[in-house]
Amino acid sequence: MNKQDIAEKVQTVIGSTKADAERAVEAVIEAVIGGLKKGEDVAIAGLGIFKVKPRAARTARNPRTGEAVAVPATRVPKFQAAKALKDAVAGK
Repeated sequence: MNKQDIAEKVQTVIGSTKADAERAVEAVIEAVIGGLKKGEDVAIAGLGIFKVKPRAARTARNPRTGEAVAVPATRVPKFQAAKALKDAVAGK
C-alpha cells in the first residue's frame, strides 16, 4: 500500500474528490514531519507514536577498502506501534 492507495481509501470513506483526498493525506504527512523536525513526539491514537531519537557519532568501515570512515551524529525517526495496531496485525 502506498500514499496513492491511502488517498483512494480516504476518498471512498469521506466521499470527496480524489484531489481533496490527496491533499488531506499530504497534510497529515506534512504535520507528522513538521512535528518531528521540531523534536516533538507525534502520537496518533490506535496507530502509534512517531519519535525522534539521537544517533551518536561513530566510526564505521568501508567494506571495500577497510578504511575507517567517520559517521557524524544525527537524529533519526522512530515509530512505536500502539497496542491496538499490534493486536490488529496479530489477528486478535
